[in-house]
Amino acid sequence: MLSFSMINKKFLYAVVGASTNEEKYGYKVFKDLLDTGYKVVPIHPTEKEILGKKVYTNLSDVKEKIDVVIFVTQPKVTEKVLEEVKILEIKNVWLQPGAQSDEAIEFCKKNNIECIHDACIMIQRTK
Repeated sequence: MLSFSMINKKFLYAVVGASTNEEKYGYKVFKDLLDTGYKVVPIHPTEKEILGKKVYTNLSDVKEKIDVVIFVTQPKVTEKVLEEVKILEIKNVWLQPGAQSDEAIEFCKKNNIECIHDACIMIQRTK
């Protein structure tokens, strides 16, 4: 049984892989959380604005304390950004379906990072 204590409207979420493309899950996840009252910041290396929100190039650019990083990225990108999660001492990550890899999950375990995977935050937040 997974712990869904990462779902809390008091938290600040960073969506890595947020997108302006309405067809992509990076857009859908970001919009879903924004529309339902969650505090969320988009992370993308080239976008400037998504749904009226300033986009940050990376996690280090966000000045507020990030509680949960949601990954909507290819596994190789997830693995790379997890290094930044570790450096910033962020303790919670949510790997959306398709963003996880065995390496990413193992990295989280080794570094005491709470990791949810094989679950969609858009579905779990409604339970």
